[in-house]
Amino acid sequence: MPVSFTLAEIASRLGGRVVGNPEALIRQVGSLEHAGPDQITFFSHLRHKGKLAATRAGAVVLGDSAQGLTAIPRIVCDNPYAYFARVSQLFNPVSAPEPGRDPLAQISASARVAVTARIDAGAIVADGARVGERVWVGAGSYVGQGSSIGDDSRLHPSVVVYHDCRIGLRAIIHSGAVIGADGFGIAESVGRWIKIPQIGRVLIGDDVEIGANTTIDRGAIDDTVVEDGVKLDNQVQIGHNVRVGAHTAIAGCVGIAGSASIGQHCTIGGAAVILGHLELVDGVNVSAGTLISRSIHQPGTYTGVFPFDRNASWARNAALLRHLSELADRVRALEELLRRKDKNG
Repeated sequence: MPVSFTLAEIASRLGGRVVGNPEALIRQVGSLEHAGPDQITFFSHLRHKGKLAATRAGAVVLGDSAQGLTAIPRIVCDNPYAYFARVSQLFNPVSAPEPGRDPLAQISASARVAVTARIDAGAIVADGARVGERVWVGAGSYVGQGSSIGDDSRLHPSVVVYHDCRIGLRAIIHSGAVIGADGFGIAESVGRWIKIPQIGRVLIGDDVEIGANTTIDRGAIDDTVVEDGVKLDNQVQIGHNVRVGAHTAIAGCVGIAGSASIGQHCTIGGAAVILGHLELVDGVNVSAGTLISRSIHQPGTYTGVFPFDRNASWARNAALLRHLSELADRVRALEELLRRKDKNG
């Protein structure tokens, strides 16, 4: 059912200071470019001044330094983007599942499924699994033997949770995600690969969101751990025995190899790669497309992207990079030669 709030009502719920008409009625959020008179938008960077000047939005969320850039009703706050996220939640609340078990669901007699949970058609809840209060298991999803899904979690259609994995409270797991598949554990012997049984689990904390087609491998011996508040985008690969620290955010197509340890409050940009057995301390920000090949012991932003260019220019620069160590040797030799000449007068 559509909801509406005045600016004064929004500020009373979420904080911030109203400038302009506090009775401006808002029915939904929108972008600077396309919001209409009954929508609220946000402004967080001066490069969008032109869009702010042209917006048809009924109200805008912005910071104190930008409040004079427009005359439309506005809410002034410290962090416009985060405030806008809460406003969007206000207008677009998550619907609670209607309890029930679809006749086409398969639920083991030994599984424990809360009466407030919803199990959709084609879903399977295996022996000894536990599904908590108000959990929604989407169509075609699978909850493996001995696994547990914490209260208020949502498994969208076609999520697979392998055996003995644990999902915390209020998790959101999107379609195609696979939790607890075998890690890539193989040992070479006489030209052949021997599979190493993956006997660990995957432990997911509270308030974790896992994007579509993301895979989190179970541990080889110890567990793979994703701590509270972690946000994973689509198509992220997390290898066996990885630990991801609380409130870390990882963008799409990131690959994290086995036994890496990622600290708390880190961000990892899209398509970055982190090699196995490395450690990233708390507060590390990895730029998109960066290869991390050694541990990072100091917080900060790390970038390893070779910028694109016209192909001919890129090829020349790449050729120079291949000979960089030779060039360094030649420079050192020249420096040594000059040092000797200076010493000998």
